Amino acid sequence: MLMTFAADWLNLLLRWAHLVVGIGWIGTSFYFIALDLALKKREGMREGVYGTAWEVHGGGFYHVEKFTVAPSYLPQDLIWYKWEAYLTWVTGFALLVVQYYFNASTYLIDPSKLIMTPGEAVVISVASLAAGWFAYDALCRSAIGRNTPLLAGCLIVLILGASYLFTQVFSGRGALIHVGAFIGTIMAVNVFGVIVPNQKKIVGSLLRGEAPDPALGQMGKQRSVHNNYLTLPVLLMMVSNHYPMLTGHPHAWLLVALVLVIGGMVRHFLNRHEAGDPFARYWWSLPVAAIGLAAALVMTAPTDYSGTATVADAEALKISQAHCVMCHAATPTHEGFSEAPKEVRLETVADLRRYADLIMAQAVQSDAMPLGNETGMSDAERQTLGGWIAQQK
Repeated sequence: MLMTFAADWLNLLLRWAHLVVGIGWIGTSFYFIALDLALKKREGMREGVYGTAWEVHGGGFYHVEKFTVAPSYLPQDLIWYKWEAYLTWVTGFALLVVQYYFNASTYLIDPSKLIMTPGEAVVISVASLAAGWFAYDALCRSAIGRNTPLLAGCLIVLILGASYLFTQVFSGRGALIHVGAFIGTIMAVNVFGVIVPNQKKIVGSLLRGEAPDPALGQMGKQRSVHNNYLTLPVLLMMVSNHYPMLTGHPHAWLLVALVLVIGGMVRHFLNRHEAGDPFARYWWSLPVAAIGLAAALVMTAPTDYSGTATVADAEALKISQAHCVMCHAATPTHEGFSEAPKEVRLETVADLRRYADLIMAQAVQSDAMPLGNETGMSDAERQTLGGWIAQQK
């Protein structure tokens, strides 16, 4: 009991920290892209200044300058924006360890997809995140990296390839959270491995009285823009485990493709709007996002069970007793729970009626429950349960 209590608090605190630093990282990312797009050339700019922006916030006015490469001097109190990104990844990975690695048999492994030990699942997880970064970095540094549309296409293929492999190896929840971790790792290492080191090289050149290499700034800007466009999709992936219509879908990797389209197009619309581009040049991005959303709605539309054969209460209760009450009971027998998750108990017919909508979403319309399908709940049992729930309407 004490260990479970401690684990719950560790999970909660890590999740809280991840949210806090993640908000900081995303906020600075969005702000600096918006600032970059708002810069304008004005009369009287100092030598080397690319553009300036005037802003108002909190009752004060700000005048911001951006230098083409870097100014001829730098103050001692130069502000670096890096710890938000670093800590977002650190807390996110720690949360992955606490939630999924420590409970791999429950949350990460699905024996119906691949039989493996918790240790093997963890090795696959860590190796895939590392491989994703190296593949992405190799693409950016190759000739492909100089062709923005081609690089964008290759990046989408890389993410979808990883998504497909995750859905073949891990549970539904584990697969989509790994898509988020895969993208998040790319974004964080962009900051740690490229953006900040390149900025430090530029600063070093200035301190030595040398002209900085413009390519360093250009590379950092490229990775920063990638992070900006990936932010909205990765946010949805990180909360996907709350939505079984996504995690339990048999073609979840295709839903990832649609999320990339929807998030990318919305981000593009906002970026071009903030840049002050004519609406005629970017209006198309919202209809494309709408088409992606419509496709996702069609893919996740619930199955109608109203026409199935009559199912007796006793039969529905038998299915619940075989696959649900090990966790959802006053005294769970599952080793991972000391009390019913979310206080949902499924021990009586009255319980089943009370939580019918949740059961339909978690165990009928998707295979999110039982966790990892530990009890081997069959498709026929899910259909039977769906038929019984339809009768209760």
